[in-house]
This record gives sequence, C-alpha cells and structure tokens, in this order.
Amino acid sequence: MPQGEPTCQPRFPPKSSEDRAIAINQPAAAAEPAAAPPAGPAAGAALAALGIVYGDIGTSPLYAFKVAVQAAGGPPAVAAVDVASMILWSLVLVVSVKYALLIMRADNRGEGGVVAMLALLGARSAKRGTRQGALLVLGLVGAALLYGDGAITPAISVLSAVEGLEVDAPALAPLVLPVTVAILVALFVVQAKGTGLIGRVFGPVMLCWFAAIAALGVAGIARHPAALAALEPTRALGFLLHAPLGVSFAVLGAVFLAVTGGEAMYADMGHFGRGPIRTAWFAVALPALALNYLGQAALVARDPAMAANPFYGLAPGWAHYPLVGFATCATVIASQAIVSGVFSLTQQAVQLGFLPPFTIHHTAADQQGQVYVPLANWLLAAATLAAVLVFRSSDALAGAYGIAVSGLMAISTFLAALIARRWGYALGLVLLVNGGFFLLDLVFFASNAAKLLEGGWFPLVIAGLLAFLMLTWREGVTLVEAQRAHLREAEGDFLARLEDCAVARTPGVGAFLSAATDGVPLSLTLHLRHNRSLQRRVVLVSVVVTERPHVPPPKCAEVVRLGEGFDRIILRFGFMDAPDVPAGLAAAGLFDAQELADISYYIGRETLIADKRVPGMARWREELFVSMQRNSALTGGSFCLPSVQVVEIGTEVRI
Repeated sequence: MPQGEPTCQPRFPPKSSEDRAIAINQPAAAAEPAAAPPAGPAAGAALAALGIVYGDIGTSPLYAFKVAVQAAGGPPAVAAVDVASMILWSLVLVVSVKYALLIMRADNRGEGGVVAMLALLGARSAKRGTRQGALLVLGLVGAALLYGDGAITPAISVLSAVEGLEVDAPALAPLVLPVTVAILVALFVVQAKGTGLIGRVFGPVMLCWFAAIAALGVAGIARHPAALAALEPTRALGFLLHAPLGVSFAVLGAVFLAVTGGEAMYADMGHFGRGPIRTAWFAVALPALALNYLGQAALVARDPAMAANPFYGLAPGWAHYPLVGFATCATVIASQAIVSGVFSLTQQAVQLGFLPPFTIHHTAADQQGQVYVPLANWLLAAATLAAVLVFRSSDALAGAYGIAVSGLMAISTFLAALIARRWGYALGLVLLVNGGFFLLDLVFFASNAAKLLEGGWFPLVIAGLLAFLMLTWREGVTLVEAQRAHLREAEGDFLARLEDCAVARTPGVGAFLSAATDGVPLSLTLHLRHNRSLQRRVVLVSVVVTERPHVPPPKCAEVVRLGEGFDRIILRFGFMDAPDVPAGLAAAGLFDAQELADISYYIGRETLIADKRVPGMARWREELFVSMQRNSALTGGSFCLPSVQVVEIGTEVRI
C-alpha cells in the first residue's frame, strides 16, 4: 500500500462575516433521504451515464443468450424463445423495477452503494454481537462482493468480444489471450484520467453501440417475427415449471448473466445522479437490449446452427470484423462501470473507517463524486488479469460470473427493506415488495451457487479476503482508540495542571489533531512534557466523518471555547468529501489569512505493538492490522495539511 497525499482541492469559497457566524456551533444534520442534483445538463449527464454505468449490462448480449440456450439443452430452436422471455422479464423485474425504481430511492443524499446503506442504518459504530453489528458484517460482505464482481466483469466482457475473431478465422484463436491482456492493461492505465473524461468519451460510443445492437435485433426479428412471443411472461414461467429442476437452475444461472451490471446503477449513482441514470436506462439501454435478445431468439429459432454464436450471427458476413472491433471497444467501456463503482466504494469505506487511508485523487473540481484510487485500481487490475489467465475463455468465466453479483443483490434488497422501515413504510408493504424481490434474488443466488466448483470460488475468495481485511481494520482501530482513551487526559485536569506549571507561552497558533471530540490529544501531552512551552493560542482539532455524503461549509465547523487560550474545533465532513483541515479551520472563522498560513499542525504518529498481554484480537490478526497501519497513507496527507507546517510526535501504543 503506497504512501502519498491525495489531491486536495478547495472545498469552501471565501466566507463573509455573516457566514462565519453561522458556521460556529452548528453540527451536521442527520442523514435523510434526499438526492443530490445531477451534475451538469440532464442530457449530457445521461449520455455520460450511458458510457460509465451501462457498459457492463450493455455488452451482456455477447455471451448471456448463448450460454443460457446451451444450458437449456435439447433443440436450441425450441428453447430460444423461452430463454429470451426469461431474460427480458429478468431485465424488467430486477433492473427496471427493483433497481431503477426502488433500490435507487435508498440513497444517502445522492450517494448509493452498500456502504451508503450502512450509513443510513447507523451501523457504522455498531458493537460486536449486537443486531447492528450483524448488519455491519453483512454490509461489509456485500461491499466485498462488489470487488469480487469487479475482478470478473472486465475479464469476461473483453474476452467475449475478442473471441469474435474466431468466428471467421479460427487460426486467430492463439491471439485472443494476448490481445485481451493488452486491452485490459490499457483500460486500467487510463483510469487516472478520471471518470468524467472517460464518460464524455465513452458515452457517445455506447450510444452508437446500443443503436447498433438494436438494429441487429430488428433485422433478426423481421426475419422471424414469431420470436415476439418472448414478450409474454407465460413463456418464461412455462419453461421453469416444466423443465427438470437441474435444467431450470442451470438456465437461471445463465440468464442472470444478462442482468449483471444492473447493480452499477446504484453503486455509481453519486457520479451522475438518479435522474440521468434512469433516463439512460429507460430511453436507450432497455429498449436496445430487448430488441437484441429478441433478434437472437429469432435467429436461433429460424436456424439452430447459429446457437454457437448468435450475437455475431445477426450481422452480415462483411460486418463481422468491424463488429468485433466495435464490440471490443464496448466491452472496454463495460469494464468501466464496475471500476468506477469500486473507486466510489473504496472512498466511502476509507472515510467511514472500514479501510486504511489510501491515497485518493479527486479528478474533477466541480464534481465531488469523481475519484481515482491508485491502489484499488492496480489491485483490481491484478485480479482481473489473473482471472483471464486462469480461466482463459468467456465460457469458462461464465461459471465464475454471477455468484458474487447475485449475493450482492440479495444483500442490497435486504438492507433496502430495513431502510424503508426506518423511513416509515408499512411493514406489510415492505414484506410484499422487498420480500418478493428478496426471494427472487435468493433463487438467482441458488442457481449461481451451483457453479461454485466451476469457478464461482474465484470471486468469493476475493470477496472473503476483502471482507476479512475490512473487519480486521475496523476492530484494530477500535482497539487503538480504546488505548488512546485510557491514556488521554481530561480537559479540565489538563488546564488545571497547566496553571500550576511554569509553561512558556510563545506567539502563534498550534493545532493538535485528535481522533476524539473530548479529552486532550496525546500529542499535546507529550509536547508539553518534553518542551514545557505552548503557543498562546491552541486549538484541539477533531475530524468527524459523518454518515452524510457531503457537509456544506456553513455546517462543517463547531467551536467550543475552553479558556486559557484553548479552543476545540470539531470539523465535520461527509464520507465522500476530502477531509481538508485547513479549509475547515478557515470555515470556522477564528483566524485571519496570515494565522492560517503560519499554524503549526501537530499530529500523533503511533507505533503500534501487538502485545499478547493486552486483550484484543488474535495475535496474528493484530500483526496484520499493525502491518496495514504502517503502510497506510500519511496522516498529514490524509487531511490535506501543508507538509512544511506539520510536526509529528511519536508514541507507542500496545494492542
């Protein structure tokens, strides 16, 4: 885990004297279900969302229908329309109704994702063994499943497109893996440019992609209009009721490939807003996908031999190679949806204390939700390349794909039900709506669990490892804070002792950062013990990350007067904000520009020691936590402190 400083951008404009008065003693308000307005014009945001959010689900026609027809067994011409019906109604129920209309309502002031749900449920500080603690573990497992999904999505998407080279030229098969690896490396290299730039480039391309697959579908339907019978839900239900149980489960597991990527609507909501994401889905993505799946069904029903690769079979022979190139571009874009979701999730997890303080770059000055996390990017790249090299084909990856997403969807539905109850919705209504979708999620999860030994273990291993690291970090932070509290001196005792000691008071301002909102920071106690001098003005600065995505400047700073030249300033930031301490102190309105430029920032630098004599985690878990802490980002960089004004004071803490 490399060390470094995040890109800290100005968060607060210059404040008037009236604004400064408002900022004092106003804590942040509690989280509530209000969505942030989408950034930029609605049409432009919808186009960008098309490129970032719907790349994954938009390229599912490359492999989902083919795998589902193969799983059905028997004559492909017989199963084609039934499979298409199952896919279409899965898109309607899971993506359109559940995610677009229901789950996206469970936002934390515009931000989505499992971690935002945990914040809404107040599970962030839950104690072990409590109901809230169980919710915390469940939510972190769901968050970790997104990382497992993120390792598979780029691999299967790009592989499925490049494999189109084999349709007309089987001799090119040896090039599939090297070309796939090169494309994926380029994808992860370009992430540093930011999702805003990527979205502006990818949006128009994906608009053309959806137009192309819709046109291919219309051509297929025109040759065999009987495939429109797939629009009847009875075709899907009839297949499930009459097929053997094993076949039904196998087909459901394959059909689920068509809805993977729907979870990106919620995870990426903070990037573009709820409105543009819904507009892009209902106006462009859903109609194009429906037409293409109907076209593939018509093709296979008319010519069963095309079941080997029905997507490319829809195109005329002269268009195969251009379509392979276009599909490859689209699958690179498809990978972007999950990568952006991983970045957002990582930032939220860091801000809420579930992961160490990684380096985070904000890539857009006018849009707070757009971030780049180098460590997450390259770890995800390594996992994706490993998936390509281990499974080596999209058919083999289909066995690994789906189990993580179906698990994440089930957890999201369950947490959304709890949020609905928290917001006052009737129990009967919640059980009817969320309960029905939860049962559907469990059916999909069970069908995908059957693929565990075929490759489903791969994303689960990644998810399990990430969930364990998050739980270890959170538990370790709790142990460290308990030791700090034991060593921390009460404010009244400290000030009384200060009056009895011969302490020199020098000009200037000293800011001592503290993790707690009461008591005296250890760095101040140690500084006074060794130097026996203090600045005339001393501020105890506590940074609190709230369960809101963003905290506006007038509510970010709370000032408490302690006397003897001492003040406590509590700075509140949202979990999607950059914790910029200098900007927060400016918002407090207590210092002029020269004082802000000369403040000395004192931060504690603990050397953690795993001690078996101190109650806590297992010794090996404590050693793991110590290693994570030593390799996390520097504290000064995490809070955007100017390096020339930072003084670190070290001490040992045993856990």
